[in-house]
Amino acid sequence: MGRLFVIDLEGLVYSCKHCQTHFAVTNDIISKSFHCKHGRAYLFDNVVNVTVGEKEHRVMLTGWHTVADIFCVSCGSLVGWKYEIAYDKSQKYKEGKFIIERFKVLGPDGGGYDMNHDEPMTGSDEE
Repeated sequence: MGRLFVIDLEGLVYSCKHCQTHFAVTNDIISKSFHCKHGRAYLFDNVVNVTVGEKEHRVMLTGWHTVADIFCVSCGSLVGWKYEIAYDKSQKYKEGKFIIERFKVLGPDGGGYDMNHDEPMTGSDEE
């Protein structure tokens, strides 16, 4: 196995809750209105320090998408997914963007996010 190359971000960052590897800065958030199986999820324009898994087709509440799960490059934890293809014209803005599940990361204040099972799933993009 080779040497691990990890990018340290400056400013307000979201990081892995298991190993604190940086993923994204708050300025790259496109939307905080997404939901997933574990609660809230944020749509980011750019993320770092992730590996991208195999592409697969998923039916989400906003229609068919081709997505690839993303994993922390340091510890391998599943942290979200990348939109590869959106088949509905109104969803094309998601292509090439990343979802990070808020429950799986630490926020800019270093705090975690508790799963809320009572939270309504309106606006969700997870099946």
